[in-house]
Amino acid sequence: MPITAGTPLAADTPLFIVLNTGSGRHRGNEVEDSIRRVLDKAGRRYELFKVGSGSDLENAARQALQRARSEGGAVIAAGGDGTLNAVSNVVLGADVPFGILPQGTFNYFGRTYGISQDTETATRSLLDSVVEPVQVGQLNGHVFLVNASLGLYPDLLEDREAYKQRYGRSRWVALWSALVTLMRAHRQLNLQLDNGEQTRHLRTQTIVVGNNELQLEHIGIHEQTRLQQGQLVAMTARPLGTLALYGLVLRGLLSRMGEDEHVISFGFKHLRVNLSHRRRRVKVAMDGEIRWMQSPLEFRVAEQPLPLLVPRDDSLRERA
Repeated sequence: MPITAGTPLAADTPLFIVLNTGSGRHRGNEVEDSIRRVLDKAGRRYELFKVGSGSDLENAARQALQRARSEGGAVIAAGGDGTLNAVSNVVLGADVPFGILPQGTFNYFGRTYGISQDTETATRSLLDSVVEPVQVGQLNGHVFLVNASLGLYPDLLEDREAYKQRYGRSRWVALWSALVTLMRAHRQLNLQLDNGEQTRHLRTQTIVVGNNELQLEHIGIHEQTRLQQGQLVAMTARPLGTLALYGLVLRGLLSRMGEDEHVISFGFKHLRVNLSHRRRRVKVAMDGEIRWMQSPLEFRVAEQPLPLLVPRDDSLRERA
């Protein structure tokens, strides 16, 4: 039976939780202990599928989905952005409720829907939650919840992760790594963008496709209505030197990126991106995770929404 908006999660629904013990802010058994404490006290049936690395996430998510389907349960992802992405890729289209216990640095996806980054609070919210269908994007058939990109932006994310491994996870570390990365020379891309109605040629260092109102608001790209209309938002810029790139980052920190004369943004439901050079494989980032894909790149709004579990009581939703 298809899941509809506002469907409450029954009190006896078992929870099958994919827990990435190596992600985000996970410290020792702290996250696991918090989950067990809340669910044991509530008498809720659950099972943890613990993984220590991202390479094991898809298999664990498929096991959790199989159990949820056979026992009328829900699949829950506990971890950083990459964990939420990997599990949602498996759950999308399966007509199984999907919940999150976010552990990421910025947590744009969870904050957008009022889901706390505090594990105990988020776990308690699952016990009295309802389904909210949410839009997700796809790049060559792979889900992204917040954004997907190519060019300079994946380089920034790779360097940011290296800095976090060395200096710890914080927004200041993320900012410092970005400033260092932008000092290097970056290859410009010659792209052909086709949305089915119009073809445009663009020379740029990066293109980012967004699916999150909160992130757009925070950097100052005023295209939120596009998302509300069932579209994705493409963000790019004309080629920039190092100082101009620093200025762009500063505008983003001040929530004024959209005011930069070099920035281009537009909404779409489907966008085909062709690279003019002969390389068939291109490095992309989806929700902070790096992978290589074959070009051309096909960005689109997923046909089915993700049945996300959110707090039933609106007053319990945390405000971003």
